[in-house]
Amino acid sequence: MVPKGWTPSQIGDVAKFSSGGTPSKQNADYWGGTEPWISGKDLKTHYLETSIDALTEAGFQAAKKAPKGATLVLVRGMTLLKDFPVGYATREVAFNQDVKALVPAKNVDGLFLSFLLVAEKHKILQLVSTAGHGTGRLDTHSLQEYPVNIPPLPEQKKIAQILSTWDKAIATTEQLLANSQQQKKALMQQLLTGKKRLGMPDNSYDFKKTRYGIIPKDWEYPAIKDVCTQVTEKNTESADYPVLSCSKYDGFVDSLKYFKKKVYSDDTSGYRLIHRGCFGFPSNHIEEGSIGLQNLYDTGIVSPIYVIFRAKPKKVENTYLYAVLKTDHYRQIFGAATNASVDRRGSLRWKEFSLIHVPLPPLEEQQRIAVVLSTADQEISALQQKLEALKQEKKALMQQLLTGKRRVKVDDKEVA
Repeated sequence: MVPKGWTPSQIGDVAKFSSGGTPSKQNADYWGGTEPWISGKDLKTHYLETSIDALTEAGFQAAKKAPKGATLVLVRGMTLLKDFPVGYATREVAFNQDVKALVPAKNVDGLFLSFLLVAEKHKILQLVSTAGHGTGRLDTHSLQEYPVNIPPLPEQKKIAQILSTWDKAIATTEQLLANSQQQKKALMQQLLTGKKRLGMPDNSYDFKKTRYGIIPKDWEYPAIKDVCTQVTEKNTESADYPVLSCSKYDGFVDSLKYFKKKVYSDDTSGYRLIHRGCFGFPSNHIEEGSIGLQNLYDTGIVSPIYVIFRAKPKKVENTYLYAVLKTDHYRQIFGAATNASVDRRGSLRWKEFSLIHVPLPPLEEQQRIAVVLSTADQEISALQQKLEALKQEKKALMQQLLTGKRRVKVDDKEVA
């Protein structure tokens, strides 16, 4: 049903389609500048003003360009098999042959059109066919004939203004999240190496050299086997414990909830038990940083390929050790140990893993470090939740505004 005052139309009637191209790669004077040349990989962001590959002024003048206010969409490429990227040109941009520019008609607001295409992307994806070499292809005529309902121009502009305000809130929150993550990373670099110590003035303690790097003299540098013990319990009774997986960034996750489908065996009798407070990693993926601290359930189970271990509580604060093992430095150590392992499957077993050394402050200092890092994690988690809520609220708002189910006020008058 068409909302009152809206006009049923097709995309080809409300925008002129323009094809892009690639300036000569043989002409060095064309490349390496600052002028945006948009390709599919630049359409990961909605607002287009910069690009990964950029042109010089000469290259920009020689290129095919789209004006400010145009909508750019991908019509060829692997990405089309799973997504329909849409971007809005906030300035004049050049673009390549895998992209089409939709230049809006005079009675169409370009930003509104870009939001409308984003809202319709899942339906438009059904028009994508598979071209040579398994790439996706979106036929121009099919896209031009795609039906849309267009409100009057003032209402278009108001809808676009509202949605762009949400985008600004999302962008602000994304920047705050990135800043918090970077601050935590810098804090970890300081605290986990002893370059900064809580409650101790700088230059008030001496350092010693280890394979990990420089650490305070009063810190220990034990092998993992000296402060942790392996756990090898199996789910021999096939108890109905939740099956867990370990991800690179999130640590342990509930497999069913995370993958939204069953990716494990029906027979879990050979799976390993992992109790709360235990560490674990898949022996064939630890070099990617996939190591976790299990704090989801009192008891879970993991695939037989996992190595499970428990830290000695009188020597180790779990949160501190987990932070150390999740650093990029230790991911590199795990990779080197895996490459040196005699296991032909490229796995890192407990025997080799347990020989790796870790920097270990006194237990009380570990606990203080853990509190600081936990506080940083809470701030990051709160921002992640806020960001997800903003994205979901914007998605719901788009569904309401771009279909006319919810109308907006234009010139202080409610559109009915």
